[in-house]
Amino acid sequence: MMNTFQSLKHHFLISMPHLNDPNFEHTVVYLCEHTDTGAMGVIINRPSSIDFGELAEHLGMQMARPKLTSETIYVGGPVESERGFILHTSDRSWGNTLAVTEDVCLSASLETLEHIAAGDGPESFLITLGCAGWEEGQLENEIANNDWLVCEADLDVLFNTPSDMQFSAATKVLGLDMSFLSPEIGHA
Repeated sequence: MMNTFQSLKHHFLISMPHLNDPNFEHTVVYLCEHTDTGAMGVIINRPSSIDFGELAEHLGMQMARPKLTSETIYVGGPVESERGFILHTSDRSWGNTLAVTEDVCLSASLETLEHIAAGDGPESFLITLGCAGWEEGQLENEIANNDWLVCEADLDVLFNTPSDMQFSAATKVLGLDMSFLSPEIGHA
């Protein structure tokens, strides 16, 4: 029997209660890339303790719009935790921008942050430090182990839902209420 690979790019991974990894407990991951050699995504619902104003100051950027100063920076995952990743709408793109879909892009360039700070950025964006990565077959094994629920990404959940509501909003895309699920595995 031949396995045909199915990419989960532009899908949410919703952590199950029994996933015993503090990096991913109660998280929603947006998958930016998924091939037969591995996967990469960013956690979208884990705010960090820093805001865009602090990051811009650290990078020596001037903020054109004071409102942007309080924009939350998220913990995108345990991989490359010092590197910035910007998930954004495709209305703007720069040299180092990966088109995830027709509507969503991922950028890791300082130029993107500079444009956002200058008030000339994309309509919607989410800035993370770090990302999540899986080696060949690792994500598929975790999904087979029921560590993740998978659903197609919803742009409203991605860009317009407060981080403390994204987990339940993402599960509602599937028609589920996670409060009914237990981390314990039992038998009837």
